Amino acid sequence: MADMTLDDLSEKMGKIDFGMLSTRTEGGALASRPMSNNGEVAWRGDSFFFTYEAARTIADIERDPEVGLTFTGAVGLLGGPPLFIAVEGRAELIRDKARFAKHWNKDLERWFEQGIDTPDLVMIQVRARRIHYWNGSDEGEVPL
Repeated sequence: MADMTLDDLSEKMGKIDFGMLSTRTEGGALASRPMSNNGEVAWRGDSFFFTYEAARTIADIERDPEVGLTFTGAVGLLGGPPLFIAVEGRAELIRDKARFAKHWNKDLERWFEQGIDTPDLVMIQVRARRIHYWNGSDEGEVPL
C-alpha cells in the first residue's frame, strides 16, 4: 500500500467539483447534501461552500460543527474503481463578503445570482482533521 500525501491527493482531486457535506440534525440523524467546492480543486485540507442563512445546514453546523465530506472521482483506468475520499472536519460559518470574494467564482452565480452580494449568503469553511482515501486497491490516511 503506497502512502498518499496531501499534495498527491490535491493533484488527484483536480477534476472533482462536487462532494457530499454531512451534518447532524437536531434529532441526531445524519443529513447529507451535494455541494460544489467552487472550483477550488487545488485542495489543501480546507473546503469552502456557499449556502443561504435559512438552509438547515447552517442550523445543523451552529449546533454541531463536526461534519463529514465525501468525494468520488471519475472511473479509474480500464474501468477500475474511482478515487473515494472521506473527510472528517470542523465547519466554520463565515458571513464576511471580503472572505467570500477570495473563494468566489463566476459559476456560483448559477445558484447565487447577485454574487457575493446575494442576501443571506453564508460561506462554510470545513477544515479537515482526518482524511481517508480509497484509490483502486490502495487505501490509507493522509497525514495533516
